[in-house]
Formats: sequence, structure tokens, C-alpha cells
Amino acid sequence: METQVLQPGPKLQRYGITEKKKAELDFLKNQVIDATATVQQQQIIVNSLNEKSTKYQGYLLVSESNRSHALSNKNLIDQVIQNAYELGYNSNNAFSKTIISTEKATKVTENISELINKLIYSVEIINKLSNLVIRKKALNPLISDDLISRINTAGTDANNAVSLTLIALKSTLAAEASVLESEAAITLENKQAAKLYVTLTDEKSIDAPLTLKPVSDFSIRALLYNAYKNAQIAYEKANSANDETARQLSIATGNLAKAQVRLQSLQSSLAAATAAAYAS
Repeated sequence: METQVLQPGPKLQRYGITEKKKAELDFLKNQVIDATATVQQQQIIVNSLNEKSTKYQGYLLVSESNRSHALSNKNLIDQVIQNAYELGYNSNNAFSKTIISTEKATKVTENISELINKLIYSVEIINKLSNLVIRKKALNPLISDDLISRINTAGTDANNAVSLTLIALKSTLAAEASVLESEAAITLENKQAAKLYVTLTDEKSIDAPLTLKPVSDFSIRALLYNAYKNAQIAYEKANSANDETARQLSIATGNLAKAQVRLQSLQSSLAAATAAAYAS
């Protein structure tokens, strides 16, 4: 018996084309699914990096504000130390000059006191001489009246000189008291100025030339210098982290855009292939 070979008819050919297109559609659908997953994944990364970028920008603003305040404090302590140094230095000079003035005032007082003693002694001598001449005049009328007059005038002048010198002594003592008062005030000011300078810098004295570098880890100046240094380091780290996050976000955003373009392209291809399959 002869075997009959069946030729494919129109229906079988149509069935084969449908399967092929179905396979193509399934392939496109799988690509769309994969592309959609990629877009979602990239979107998650972008969202995460956006949140991270927002946080790091906040950190950067805070660290920049801290650095600005630390720098302001650093500059302020330099100015305060400069003023304290000048106050102490000028106070030292004023103190030295006051000591000299006190010594001079004391010397003047001593000189005036010595002068008064000499004037008083002179007055006593003149009075004795006047009494002696008057007694001699009573015994010897030939003694000149002019001599007696001159001796009396000398006595009066000597007494007036004593009075004036006493007034001068009084003024000198008042000036000396004022100088001593000033000396006490300047001594206190000098000690306080030196104490302030030492507190700010932890240096032992104010005699050395002013330097604005922290010489001790325990001084106020060193603490503020270190605070600025730490604030600067924190700012640089925050700035670096912010830049790195921005770089990562830029890359992730680019990857998301590419994934979205690919997804849109695959979706368009799937839509076109689906329409073509139903139309055939």
C-alpha cells in the first residue's frame, strides 16, 4: 500500500506563523519585564541617592556654619589677645613711669622739707640777730636804723618764705598722694592685665614679644584654634562626601534615563509587534 504524503494547507501555514509571532511577542514581553525591573531598580538607587544627597547637603551647611563660627571665634580671640597684650604692655610702661614719678615726688617732698628746715633755722638766726642789734642800738645810738630795718625786713621775708614753702610742701604732698593712688590703681590694673593675658595664652609673662600662635594645649587660644581646625576638617569631609554623593547621583540618574529610554523602546516594539500579530 502506497503511503500518501499530506501537503500543508493554508490553515497549517497560518498556525505556524502565529506560533512564531507568539514566540516573538513573548520574547519582547520578557525584555519589557526585565527592562521594567531595571528601571525600578535604577529608580530605587536614584531615590536613595537623592535622600543621601539631601542629608549630605544639610551636613555640609551645618559644617560650613560651624566652620564660619569657629573662624570668627579664632579671629576674635586673636583680637582679644592683641588688646590684652597692648593693655598689659602699656600698663607695664605706665607702672614703670609711675614708680619713677613716685620716686621724684618723694624726692621733691624731701627737698622741700629740708628747705623749710633751713628757712626756719634762718628765721631763728635772723630773729636772734635782730634782738641783738636792737639791744646794741639801745646802748649805742650810732648803730644805723637802716640796718635794723633791713634785718626786720629779712626776718619778715624769711617768715614769708617759710609760709610759701609750707604751701608748696602741702601741694607736693597732695601730688605725692595722688601719684601713690595712681600707682596703686596701675599696679592693680597691671596685675589684672597680665593675668588676663596669661589666662588667654597660658604664657608665663607679658614681657616677651606678642605671638599669635598657640603655645599651650590648655590655653583658651589653643582651644579655639583647635576648634577651628576640627571644624575645617569636618567641613572638608562633608564637602568631599557631598561631592561624591552628587557624582554617584549623576551617574545613577544617567543610568535611569538610559533604562527608561530602553524600556520605552521595548514597549513601543512590543506594541507594534502585538498590533502586527493581530492584524495578520
